[in-house]
Formats: sequence, C-alpha cells, structure tokens
Amino acid sequence: EKGYETGEHAPGLKLGGCGAYKAAHHIIKTHAKVWHSYNNTWRRAQQGMVGISLTSGWGEPVDPRSQTDRDAAERYIQFHLGWFANPIYRGDYPEIMKNYVGRKSAQQGLGRSRLPTFSVQEKTYIKGTSDFLGIGHYTTRYVIQKSFPFLQMSSYHTDCDLAELVDPKWPAPGPNWLYSVPWGFRRLLNFIKTQYGNPLIYVTENGVSEKVQCTQLCDEWRIEYLKGYINEILKALNDGVNVKGYTAWSLLDKFEWNKGFSERFGFYHVDFKNRNKPRYPKASVDYYKKIIGANGFPNPREVMS
Repeated sequence: EKGYETGEHAPGLKLGGCGAYKAAHHIIKTHAKVWHSYNNTWRRAQQGMVGISLTSGWGEPVDPRSQTDRDAAERYIQFHLGWFANPIYRGDYPEIMKNYVGRKSAQQGLGRSRLPTFSVQEKTYIKGTSDFLGIGHYTTRYVIQKSFPFLQMSSYHTDCDLAELVDPKWPAPGPNWLYSVPWGFRRLLNFIKTQYGNPLIYVTENGVSEKVQCTQLCDEWRIEYLKGYINEILKALNDGVNVKGYTAWSLLDKFEWNKGFSERFGFYHVDFKNRNKPRYPKASVDYYKKIIGANGFPNPREVMS
C-alpha cells in the first residue's frame, strides 16, 4: 500500500485504488511458483521448508458486544493478514474483501472489481503453498465501523470502512504507530490457529524502536515490551497454537524504510556517524541473552553457578 498506492515507500508509485491490490496479487502468485519450484526440484534431496512471512497487527472491537464493531475488527484482520494468508491457506481472497472492494468498485462505475481475481487453476496452484507461516507482529488497534463518503478515487485505506483507535494508557515507547499491547499477540496467534488449520508458525519479527536515543543505552521499555510479548506467545503455546520459534526485531540498529537511521530497533546501538560503525550493547542485550539461555524466562529461584 505504501509502495504502490500512497507512494510513501519505494518504489514510490501512486496507483490509487488498485496498485496495492495488483502488487499483492503478483506477490501471491510468485510465492506459489517459488514453493512449487522448490517442492518439485529440491525438497526430496534437501528436506527443507518454504514459507511466507506476513506482518499484521491485531484488531480488537471497541465494544465486543457490538456486532458492528466485531464485524469491523474482522474486516481489519482480513484486510491485513487475510489478504495474503487466505489465498495461501484457503485458496482465495477473504469473502469480506471481495465483497467490499467489489461493491465500492461498482459504485465508482468500474466494470470490474479493483481487487483482481484468481482463476480456478490459480486457486488450486496457490492453496497449500506454505510449509510454515512466518509472522511479524508489533502492535494492536481498537477498531470501529467508519463509513467513508463515496469517493471517485477509493483506496485500500478506505475500502474496509473502519477506523483505528488506541488506548492512551497503552505504553508508546517507540514510533507513533507502535503501542505496546502484548495481549493482542495471543489473540492474533489464536486467530491463525482457528482460521488456517493451526499451521506451523515462526515469529519472524517482533520488537520496538525508540523515539529518543538513550545515551546510557538503558532501554528498559524494550525489556518490558519483550517480556510482555514473549509471555503472550507462551500463553498461546498453552492454547495449542503451533509456534515453533521466535526472532526478535532486531539484532542491530539499521536503515528503517523512509525513517532512515533515525528509528532504532536494535539490541545493539550502532554509531552511524563513525565510519567504522562501532556497536554497543543496550541493556536489553543482557536480558535477551538470559531468555535465550533458558529457552524461556529464567527461574528467579534458580541460583547461577
């Protein structure tokens, strides 16, 4: 959406209303081709796995008793995660996506939906092309219904008729979009279990950046974030979700999309102004080392020898 509709990210194209859907359509078909290529040519000898990594927030209805809010939250997750996961695990785009984009396209007087369609052969070819699901997750939103006025140029952003809200009490240590809401991760993982037949999951991205560089490298908020989110993954494991591995984002501070080097997700601070780019461990390094060493949270009663 940011690369092919708003032009905010590379390649900077502003193909309003259809660019994001076309790009995603090609990604899904290309992913399936790569999976089949590996499956037919190398799997027998290598015994490897091919999956896809999808990044998604969680959408929680503002009022869980309201059917309207529940429907809006459902649209949130289907327009984010379902957009890519549904074709791969169930053979086609989510029905709610097809209905909403199709209806809005008709209102615009278009002869067909801005959301492309898969042929019967393509649906069969794409379905099941993932040996595991990689999940990137950072934050959660409350979701309510919001009807956008009829626009001649509808967009991915307005197609789903919803508004995203945040709780002002949620910690927001990093950029303005990233609030720490650990319980949303457990709900997202359980949604995947229910919706896609409990696939094998690897958490490929999860972490938080910092707004202000801490000169003492004392990133307590990152420690609290990791503690909360990893704890919710453990709860999801107890729920029967098939999570196999976890990768924090990220080892080093790095170039972050259109934010450049200003947004720092790393365990290690990188001095980008020094030509040798020296690296310094933040406080979270020691904490994460203990988690890795214990393959979970260390027992506070255990005496280290």
